[in-house]
Amino acid sequence: MSKQATQNIGYVIFLSFVAALGGFLFGYDTAVISGTIDQVTRQFQLDTIQQGWFVGCALIGSIMGVAVAGVLSDKFGRKKTMILSAVLFSASGIGCALSGSFDQLVFYRIVGGIGIGVVSIISPLYISEVAITSYRGRLVSLYQLAITVGFLGAYLVNYQLLQLAGSGVVQGNGLISKVFVVEEWRGMLGMESLPALLFFIVIFFIPESPRWLLVSQRDEKALSILTRIYSSGTEATQQANAVREQLASDGQTDWRLLFKPGYFKALLIGVAIAILGQFMGVNAVLYYGPTIFTDSGLSNGDSLFYQVLVGLVNMLTTVLALAIIDKVGRKKLVYYGVSGMVISLLLIGFYFVGGKAMGVTSVALLIFFLSYIFFCAVSICAVIWVLLSEMYPTSVRGVAMSIAGFSLWIGTYLIGQLTPWMLQHLTPAGTFFLFAAMCVPYMLIVWRLVPETAGKSLEEIERLWNKD
Repeated sequence: MSKQATQNIGYVIFLSFVAALGGFLFGYDTAVISGTIDQVTRQFQLDTIQQGWFVGCALIGSIMGVAVAGVLSDKFGRKKTMILSAVLFSASGIGCALSGSFDQLVFYRIVGGIGIGVVSIISPLYISEVAITSYRGRLVSLYQLAITVGFLGAYLVNYQLLQLAGSGVVQGNGLISKVFVVEEWRGMLGMESLPALLFFIVIFFIPESPRWLLVSQRDEKALSILTRIYSSGTEATQQANAVREQLASDGQTDWRLLFKPGYFKALLIGVAIAILGQFMGVNAVLYYGPTIFTDSGLSNGDSLFYQVLVGLVNMLTTVLALAIIDKVGRKKLVYYGVSGMVISLLLIGFYFVGGKAMGVTSVALLIFFLSYIFFCAVSICAVIWVLLSEMYPTSVRGVAMSIAGFSLWIGTYLIGQLTPWMLQHLTPAGTFFLFAAMCVPYMLIVWRLVPETAGKSLEEIERLWNKD
């Protein structure tokens, strides 16, 4: 990369931070539910099926969101689609806080889920299209870091609002008392509206993706944005010409391009790693970890503390991944990280087989879980959104990412529904052995089928698939 290409990296970082705010909302909306389940269940007298629907309805919304995100972004642009997601998050937070019935609460949770689905596609997509090649992995990883910060933020907000409710600081019978004291679950869900409104405002300070503008034949505006990114008219022109040449070689600019042999292969690979990544246990651990801790005798009433601890390790490890992903490369991170995941999962499984009988303390189980989170966060969690944002041709990147993202959310929904059943019927040991086994095909696919994308421009990556 030329010296000129690095001169305005501060501007690119700003654009990436704005888009990554969508990841924070993704994480917050996903994690905040953990502190509200018991309260909502008591208030609305939910049975087990309704309780499961309250937890899972946002995932249904996410599936709906990813199904339309790519089409919307390819038609209306990345920026307008991010604005839509900010509106959905804002409406969800305010609506949940003011819901008058369980059905209304579910409706607004689904609205927030649609926002999650949309932003899970568009934010990393936007970052990848404005990022300079040698920084792209780190910048797209900001999105995953923002998700982990959102997780941790939700856990901390839940804890602080519970403390506030019991402190007696807020008194009276008004709306504020109802939201933050009497029915504090409303405050937990409603606090999402604050970062959502911030996201909505700051989006207006960033430009549209220059690559999308070139696809839409708005070359003059695209060149203006590229010039600001690269601080050099020559460099900007070179980048614009590279995109135009690739578009010309494609010969068409619609979804039918996905059926070209090389691109169809890329699509299938993206779908495979998106689904398999969920069946390696990451969301099962994040969603059901506190329950597993409690059942193992570890928690003793401190499940919220361990939940925060897991979130903290997840966030700090993602910072490490962000720092090294462009230096180490995507594939090596997967090799090292997934190998560590397999070892951690096997240790968790062996603990449940006979750890207590051999005198292994439950603290060891916590260490095994934290090790699993470390290896997972430094590898597949950091790499998946980078790969999906890089793998596909410019003209159909939004649609292709939606298909892969749709697969990811289907996998997330299935693992969320199946984990309790697996823990009961396969036993905890069998469940974690299964997660370890699912790491093997993931590693093989990355090894044999996924090209190393670090250090390559999006157009160079696209040409790799053209060779097939």
